[in-house]
Amino acid sequence: MPQPQDKTVLVVDDEPNVRDYLAQILRDAGFQVVTAADGEEALHMVRRDPPDFISLDLVMPRKSGHKFLYELRKDKKLAQIPVLIVTAHAQDELGRPELEEIMKNRVICGPGSYLEKPVKPADYVRCVQRALGIEETGETEDRLALQQELQEHLAKADPGALRRALEALKKKKP
Repeated sequence: MPQPQDKTVLVVDDEPNVRDYLAQILRDAGFQVVTAADGEEALHMVRRDPPDFISLDLVMPRKSGHKFLYELRKDKKLAQIPVLIVTAHAQDELGRPELEEIMKNRVICGPGSYLEKPVKPADYVRCVQRALGIEETGETEDRLALQQELQEHLAKADPGALRRALEALKKKKP
């Protein structure tokens, strides 16, 4: 059974904060991760060192996810790499026509072929695991859910309370 640490995922997104967020979710789940800022950069990376999976934004400058995906599928060696589209534009005029064309032409198809932003970490990891044949464990989902809950609390927390919590964690070493 394949393991996350044995798989490399390429995260392609033009927004640095989204790219970093998605990459960190995958790293937290145990995957090796590389990133690209657009389809042009991603195509060079994939041709040089093909990843096991690609997480692809649809609307990007230079080379869109739509154009990247069609170029990828033209190459017999690279065409088999599973791709998950992660987009904020599935329902608007920026991305809907391209997504509909991709699905209609079966460039990618089926459940788990795209997610709409903002993505839930557990759903994102689950899509990658399923596409790569990796056993889904409750431990990964629990860890991701705890991290998300912690981030939500951190965003609202009083700095004094954060300092006290950090000190308590430092004192409680296993």
